[in-house]
This record gives sequence, structure tokens and C-alpha cells, in this order.
Amino acid sequence: MNADNAKRFLGVGLGLLLLFHGVDKLFNGIEDIMGLIGELGLPYSEYTQYLAYGVYIGEIVAPIMLIVGRYVRIAGILIALNMLVAIGLMHSANIFALGEYGEWAIEIPVLYLIMALTLVIWKK
Repeated sequence: MNADNAKRFLGVGLGLLLLFHGVDKLFNGIEDIMGLIGELGLPYSEYTQYLAYGVYIGEIVAPIMLIVGRYVRIAGILIALNMLVAIGLMHSANIFALGEYGEWAIEIPVLYLIMALTLVIWKK
């Protein structure tokens, strides 16, 4: 397997895994995310709920970009930003926690972040 095939495999794999999350949010909504953003108490918080719609870009649009193999670096950046926000909003209480079997409690979102950043820094 050459480097181009490996990069393609990584991109398609990450895209498919994240697309499941995006489709779930498409069908079940993002009210929980809107609530978490609203609880942050940011200035103009009545408008910050619209930030929650960015999850659709990070979990639907960017994964589709990876699956079709177009604008891979841009998709990687979008996914990395999405994962940083997800870690900050949804998993910040578990950053220093271990799971039931000794694993890092946030290893899956961090793994997605690492995969996305790998696609960003991968040389042609």
C-alpha cells in the first residue's frame, strides 16, 4: 500500500465514522448542543446557539468531503475544530478521567482529532 492509498483509507474511515454521528444529529436534532452552548454564558448568548449548527458542517459536510476525497485538508481542519469544540463542551469533565477498563475516558474524540490533524499535515 502506498502513501496515497493509506491517506485515502484514513480519510474514508474517519469520514464514515463521523458521518454516523452527523446523521444521528440530523434525525434527532441538536438541542442538547444548543443548551450546552447557551449555558456557557457567552456575550450575546441568544445568538451563540447558532454555533451549534456548525456540528452539521463538522459531522456531515466534512465527512462527505473525506469520503469523496475532495478538499481533504479543509475537511480535516473542519473536523479538528469540531472535535475541539466537542471535547470542550461534551467531554471536559472527563479529560482527566479513566473509563471502566482503564482507557482514557475521551479517547474516541481525541482519536478523531488526531486522525483529522494527520490528514491536515499529511504531505502530498
